Amino acid sequence: MCLAIPARVTEILEPGQAKVELGGVHKLVSTVLVDDVSLGDYLIVHVGFAIGKLDPDEAERTLALLAEMGAAPDNPSAYR
Repeated sequence: MCLAIPARVTEILEPGQAKVELGGVHKLVSTVLVDDVSLGDYLIVHVGFAIGKLDPDEAERTLALLAEMGAAPDNPSAYR
């Protein structure tokens, strides 16, 4: 089973790339599949590609559910 997870954009790099934060870990992702990526946006990331955007409330709910399942840190704010 594959899982796409919310990650917050911390830096916009060259066109089509951004740095995101996943539980305190920073990753470089491709943003070529998502329009209008901005600093602070929550992106759904799967295998290094942003595949969509989430509003902050939905991202927090998703991260809380992942933490509840044991698939993420217990504190969803760690992903901010």
